[in-house]
Amino acid sequence: MIELDFDKIGGLIPAIAQDFKTGEVLMLAYVNRESWEATLATGKATYYSRSRKALWVKGETSGHVQWVKEIRIDCDNDTLLLKVDQVGGAACHTGYRSCFHQKVVNQSIVVDGEKIFNPEEVYSK
Repeated sequence: MIELDFDKIGGLIPAIAQDFKTGEVLMLAYVNRESWEATLATGKATYYSRSRKALWVKGETSGHVQWVKEIRIDCDNDTLLLKVDQVGGAACHTGYRSCFHQKVVNQSIVVDGEKIFNPEEVYSK
């Protein structure tokens, strides 16, 4: 059995989602023991939503599911790297491919990328 250290940050560990083909970092979320076990059982990236205080299957509402292709665990067993197949092309709830679509240029934020979907249309269903 894989033992992750859920005790360091109050039951949560960070999980970085990365496109398994391109290496692009898509998002950072958190995993608790229950979401970790669900991810292993289903192959779908399942996180813990800190704002909703509930499990969150990525793509459950939007259809932009993350199928886990490979899992890496850091040397302290307290951070995950999920290499995923991002269905629908977008990981970010704001409609961009990556949650990291903002870039700092000359001490200002510049959007780097195009929206793939309109979140008002997707999340108002």
